[in-house]
Amino acid sequence: MKRALCHTITAIPCRGRTELRILSTPWVPAIWPGSIANANDFPFRKIPSYLRKPTSISTKAAPTPSSVAMEPAVDEVAFESPAHFRIYKSGKIERLNRPPVLPAGLDEATGVTSKDVVLDAETGLSARLYLPRLQEPSKKLPVLVYYHGGAFLLESADSATYHTYVNPLAAAASVLVVSVSYRLAPEHPLPTAYEDSWAALQWAASAQDEWIAEHGDVSRLFLAGDSAGANIVHDMLLRASGAGGLPRVEGAIMLHPWFGGNTPIEGEPEGATAATAGLWMYACPGAVGGADDPRMNPLAPAPALEKLACARMLVCAGKMDALYVRDRAYYEAVAASAWPGDVAWHESEGEEHVFFLPKPECENAKKLMDSVVAFIAGA
Repeated sequence: MKRALCHTITAIPCRGRTELRILSTPWVPAIWPGSIANANDFPFRKIPSYLRKPTSISTKAAPTPSSVAMEPAVDEVAFESPAHFRIYKSGKIERLNRPPVLPAGLDEATGVTSKDVVLDAETGLSARLYLPRLQEPSKKLPVLVYYHGGAFLLESADSATYHTYVNPLAAAASVLVVSVSYRLAPEHPLPTAYEDSWAALQWAASAQDEWIAEHGDVSRLFLAGDSAGANIVHDMLLRASGAGGLPRVEGAIMLHPWFGGNTPIEGEPEGATAATAGLWMYACPGAVGGADDPRMNPLAPAPALEKLACARMLVCAGKMDALYVRDRAYYEAVAASAWPGDVAWHESEGEEHVFFLPKPECENAKKLMDSVVAFIAGA
């Protein structure tokens, strides 16, 4: 049975105009790292904080008759995640509560050493490389290219959010990680992030860097990403297919991938489809077909899943995530397609979108990490 959030959208007359306002209990807890949870909790799947509409589309106080002529134009909020960003009708974005940027270097807790590399000085494309402690110096390590999430609008490889996730990942899986800092929308609308990500993947596979050349085994190349980063992974696999299957990717790890569409699917929370579509069009104003652009909706209009250029795939989702239904549909479509690879599913009961970033020590995050490590090892 389809579940819906307990809110209604009502038209309210206001000083000669009609305003759309969402009348509801307070929004569910924000799940972006660093956000503060709300005490109110809904007993069903939760809309990620970056998919939430503002309580009112207008942030202006109603003008008095005497002030109308003199009041300067005020930019209005069109979309917001109160803990993370506000998007204005003018197209401006205001990024809020940014996580701190952490320096590269030795992480004492894991023994992983990291460094920053500029891949393209002209565009600013860069990556942070992570090298775990070498148990056998002569043994080369699998190479994992990681794409961060953030709705194509937020985050970077050097933020505390991802630096503190990738260090333990590199140590636990014994992989050399290339964590990519692609350019963000709206300053750099899509497909810029996809193009940067493709350039970074080709760079990693070419083993130009001394760490990769000396310690990496590019014949064992993996891609991973969370949320929008997992969306990027899907696009990279199709680009590799179009490039003759090169670089060859052994495995792809899809952590809570961000997919959507113009039409809700059974079980998707009310409002999530429209919110995803609006945010997607903001990041990718040139998208063909809106949220049915195949980069956002890989299941419509004509899936090309048989072209996925990897041998194995792991799709992961949180049971309380508003994207759960989309993620499960993606997994089932890949499994049912003519793609010759092997696909596995990992579900985290009771967990929200990318819960493993703010709660890395919780039991479900540890189980998810174990699944990722086992997948890379081929177990």
